Amino acid sequence: MMDYSKQRFERLFKVSYPHMYRMAFSMVEDADDAKDAVHQVFTLLWKGKPQISDNSVRGYLLAATRNQCLHILRQRQLRRQMEDELLRQTEASQNEEREELLRELQQVIDDNLTEQDRRVLQLHYDEEMTYQETATVLGISTSAVNKHITRSLEKIRKTLRIAK
Repeated sequence: MMDYSKQRFERLFKVSYPHMYRMAFSMVEDADDAKDAVHQVFTLLWKGKPQISDNSVRGYLLAATRNQCLHILRQRQLRRQMEDELLRQTEASQNEEREELLRELQQVIDDNLTEQDRRVLQLHYDEEMTYQETATVLGISTSAVNKHITRSLEKIRKTLRIAK
């Protein structure tokens, strides 16, 4: 049976660590995680002191390292799934908030602006027309377009401030 004296255990660690680390690294592909896996195996071995025959120690250590690496990989996968789900929920929440703000803005526009104000905003912002293009389509001057936009934005800001 395996001898758990401090001296023998340290020697086992020094002899076995490089091979265990290489195997762990090939599985988890991260140096810190590989070190953690090997250290965890030795910690559990020291604390549990399982009855292992001397000729089975190497196989035991490699199997335990493999299992610890599988545990790390499962934890990573769960963490990624949780992060993905959180990201989806956050994006959905942001989309809902954006949609709500757009509905509120549209309601403010519908309730507080004249038809001409709404048409100027629609051409300039939705259709992405310049002031000159908007003026040409509506048969008004560019300064009138500017006045409609300035007055409309001020009404919207004022109304949204009061509503908040």
